[in-house]
Amino acid sequence: MKSPVDSLLNNHEKLIHSEGVKVTSHTQRDDGDWVLHTLMIEACDVPFKFKRKKRYKSLKGAKVNMTYYPGIETVAGFEIEVMKVVRIKLY
Repeated sequence: MKSPVDSLLNNHEKLIHSEGVKVTSHTQRDDGDWVLHTLMIEACDVPFKFKRKKRYKSLKGAKVNMTYYPGIETVAGFEIEVMKVVRIKLY
């Protein structure tokens, strides 16, 4: 029986899955009706972003499993690499 992650990875070519990564920073900002979460993980300089309707307890120091897409955002005229998280679970 396939796990939900395996099904996602098989159906979406650019999707990436990481297990047991340590969160070094977790910020939460209101963005209209949503809360924008930004994570930084150990040994990686790229922010991982996702939106949810509610705030979470801080994930700083936690190990998580994440499924995400690489992406590009333009901030003040500069292109910045970001990861768009589609699934996150505590490890």
